[in-house]
Amino acid sequence: MEQVRDILVVEGLKKYFPVRKGVFSRIRGYVHAVDGISFKIKKGETFALVGESGSGKTTTGRLVLRLMEPTAGKIYFDGIELFALNQRELRKLRKRMQIIFQDPYSSLNPRMSVGSTIGEPLIIHKLVKKSERYGKIVQLLEMVGLDTGCVNKYPHEFSGGQRQRIGIARALAVEPELIVADEPVSSLDVSVQAQVVNLLMDLQEKLGLTYLLIAHDLRLVEKISDTVAVMYLGKIMEYASKEEIYRAPKHPYTIALLSAVPVPDPELRRERVMLDEDIPALIDPFSGCRFRTRCPIAVALCKEKEPALRDLGSGHLCACHLAQEKKEKQKR
Repeated sequence: MEQVRDILVVEGLKKYFPVRKGVFSRIRGYVHAVDGISFKIKKGETFALVGESGSGKTTTGRLVLRLMEPTAGKIYFDGIELFALNQRELRKLRKRMQIIFQDPYSSLNPRMSVGSTIGEPLIIHKLVKKSERYGKIVQLLEMVGLDTGCVNKYPHEFSGGQRQRIGIARALAVEPELIVADEPVSSLDVSVQAQVVNLLMDLQEKLGLTYLLIAHDLRLVEKISDTVAVMYLGKIMEYASKEEIYRAPKHPYTIALLSAVPVPDPELRRERVMLDEDIPALIDPFSGCRFRTRCPIAVALCKEKEPALRDLGSGHLCACHLAQEKKEKQKR
């Protein structure tokens, strides 16, 4: 059986933002938005990056597409090192990687018609002849469930779900292999979310797409993902297959996130793990585990030493001293 290759490899990725204060705007510290993360995405799979707002998910997605430059680290797309490319080489590669934004309205130019919006990437990358452009636009609209009457309309004439479909059609225009879906349904009505999720899944099966899904909705992640990485303050806390994460979460942060997922059956009650305070801003690194200030089971070791992301078995990685100690005791 042919082994599925890794289409995206991230190694030691970091992104620090300077914090400036005072009259002369001197740098007083750095926000460690992404702090040395590594992961791999196989061709054709959906890799979900989950966590609270401020955990570094969106910054990671933008670094993957090289919409911003990293502080350190490497990203390989299909064996090509992204940060080693010049602008001309990067532009050629861009059509193989696209993004679906969280807010479909702000991501669309209100002064451009739907036809112009979808046709623009076709013109930039010279993918079809002028005589074939209209037919390609119509084909893309039909692919996402919109009719040809949308071509000459403008974004304000559509609902949120329809705008997101337009955004998806625009991303598909250049026939990409990897799509970064940044909270693709979080701004939509609940009744529309399922439709857009099903559309994304159908397109993946039909076109062989690979998704980097950025989300905080763990119900969506359970439905669409294959592999899940849980981020907190720029670090990956837990990393495993979807089945492993939902069946047997190891990290206290993952357990707390899953406990907040609503259960559809009113007869069933799930024990809620409450976290104290909101997620803090990591301006400068502190000693030990960065989740310890909110962790309900933190011990002295958590303050003294930062836990490494270690394999607990079957490719289930976790950065927690207590989870690792528990695993060691089970071996004895």
